[in-house]
Amino acid sequence: MQDDLTLIIEDATATMRKAIGHLESELTKIRAGKANPQILDGITVDYYGSPTPLAQVANITVADARTLTVQPWEKNMLQPIERAIIASNIGINPQNDGIIIRMFLPPLTEERRKEFVKRALNEGEQAKIAIRNIRRDAIEGIKKLQKDGLSEDTAKDAEADVQNLTNKYIELVDKHTAQKEKEIMVI
Repeated sequence: MQDDLTLIIEDATATMRKAIGHLESELTKIRAGKANPQILDGITVDYYGSPTPLAQVANITVADARTLTVQPWEKNMLQPIERAIIASNIGINPQNDGIIIRMFLPPLTEERRKEFVKRALNEGEQAKIAIRNIRRDAIEGIKKLQKDGLSEDTAKDAEADVQNLTNKYIELVDKHTAQKEKEIMVI
């Protein structure tokens, strides 16, 4: 019985950790004024009929603070890559010179910064929802164990542990979103 309880709490911890990891990866995709190759993560290119991540068909580099360059490994991939970047709607216009694609990141306007902050806060809210769902599942598992003979005091202690874990991870989400907001709003 105690082993099952430990397993529920460890599983909840691992899953909450994954939710934080997902939040971190999503926040890196949100532009903060500096050129960052991770802005292009999630863009897929039609590579001979199959959708392939951009990083697997081209070399993405940071030329300077406001310029990204994408150099495809095959020259015939320039057009599909350019179309994929335009279709991704990340707010950057690619410039194709026949050899590489350059993307100049325009300086962020106040309105665009607020839009990015809103997106970051939305990602944070999604992470909080995921963490609360994990908490709910863990507490349901504890209640099921209680019906199977786990003592009420032990169940209450376990529920308190899960709640403390939830509070810790929600605090971490708030810290990440506040940091990203600060990063975006710095001019």
